[in-house]
Amino acid sequence: MAEPADHEKAVLVTGGSGGIGAAIVRRFAAQGRRVAVHYNRSGDAAARLVDEIERAGGQAFAVAADITSAAEVGRMADAVADRFGGISVLVNNAGISTPMALGAMSEAEISRELAVNVASVVLVTQACLPHMDRGGAIINVSSNLAFSPLPGLTLYSAAKAAVACLTQGFARELGARGIRVNAVAPGATRTAMTAWIDAATMDGIAAQTPLARVAEPQDIAGAVALLASSDAGWVTGRTLIVDGGLA
Repeated sequence: MAEPADHEKAVLVTGGSGGIGAAIVRRFAAQGRRVAVHYNRSGDAAARLVDEIERAGGQAFAVAADITSAAEVGRMADAVADRFGGISVLVNNAGISTPMALGAMSEAEISRELAVNVASVVLVTQACLPHMDRGGAIINVSSNLAFSPLPGLTLYSAAKAAVACLTQGFARELGARGIRVNAVAPGATRTAMTAWIDAATMDGIAAQTPLARVAEPQDIAGAVALLASSDAGWVTGRTLIVDGGLA
């Protein structure tokens, strides 16, 4: 059986209701793909995004799940597969970033950071695999901090380094099934997650890039869309750093 064309492939984006996730959802919807918008607490934002896509003639629906719960993740994957007849592209985008000094990290905070940023990638991928055929693509969202951690964000950086490692390992496991696994590693991007960073710091980061700016969510969405497309059909197990050439 021939693989479906790119525009026929159904997509699940975790953390798809805002920020980078919403930009990814919009990018795929603009390509004519059917998109499942995952959310945990941001139901209203997810509903607005789905309405926006449907008004533009696209197909989307919102699906709730706590991505740290295997049971909820399983129900989510089943719901998406039932709605779309399968899952062709999975984007593991959901994550959290909590600035913490080494001496201030509590046991609960450590567990939460690793559960959302690392364990969820495993759980969601496991749940989606039974619904994914040859030609499928998985794109994980890591961070450029995985390769150059910053004080106060060391735990987050380590979690994103784990995502890059999982990406390479999953690619080797799933290659025989014709499923590609890649990651994007964004640099500083203007989203709600980075709103705590003061303007002077963001300007300083921008000054270190050849393009003299920080990323907008659509910059990251473009890289995700490329890795999900047949144009990247010979790319797997790689993490693409998308940080504007940060020095």
